Amino acid sequence: MKKPFWKIVNEVIQKCDIILEVADARFPVESRNEELEKKVKRAGKKLIVVLNKCDLVSKDLLDKIKNKIPDSVFVSSKENLGTTILRKKILESTRGKDVVAGVVGYPNTGKSSLINMLKHSKATGTSSYAGFTKTKQFVRIDRKIVLIDTPGVLQYMERDESKLALLNAISPSNLKEPDMPAMEIIEKFANENPSALENFYGIELKGDACETLEEIALKMKKFRKKGEPDTDSASRKIVDDWQKGRISL
Repeated sequence: MKKPFWKIVNEVIQKCDIILEVADARFPVESRNEELEKKVKRAGKKLIVVLNKCDLVSKDLLDKIKNKIPDSVFVSSKENLGTTILRKKILESTRGKDVVAGVVGYPNTGKSSLINMLKHSKATGTSSYAGFTKTKQFVRIDRKIVLIDTPGVLQYMERDESKLALLNAISPSNLKEPDMPAMEIIEKFANENPSALENFYGIELKGDACETLEEIALKMKKFRKKGEPDTDSASRKIVDDWQKGRISL
């Protein structure tokens, strides 16, 4: 019988010198796990917030995020960015000793991809599906660093479907109300980088997210039987574009 995710994570926290919490640079606050961070703090372990997918965020936004989360490192597993800085950050508090670092975070934030990037090879399996890693895996990065990959863990009783969608923790096809996360994505771009959304979908932002969603549906030629915009189908496509990194913030 497989151990519950939290039991595995608790074991990893106890065994490790440092905990790397992998979060999404597009969604830095919401993709951090408060329950997990409290466990790390109670255990007296060092926490490094690794903000993955930084290639999908503009430099101006990255600067703002860095000011809010100073003890963080930006990386991109896809573009192989941030490896040297992260290695240095891991080793700087170990005083030359070997270090064991646990890699934790929400499902599908890119934990296994990060390990593969540091290893410079396919050390662990990766997938775009949430929950791909089912148990902890030990990977020696070099003669000084060993990483432990863990399953993705959600906050206790996490039920916010929009948040799960933005964190890639639920498939667009499984969303009951796909318009809610789609409009959150629209509002996020409207507030932080409106031109990126307009250029990607070839539309102009409207007065509110609902109107913009209808405009995107029309642009995608997604209609219901009576010729009305099929916002449900368009919403699932927007969420999929977000999760697959096709649209950059």
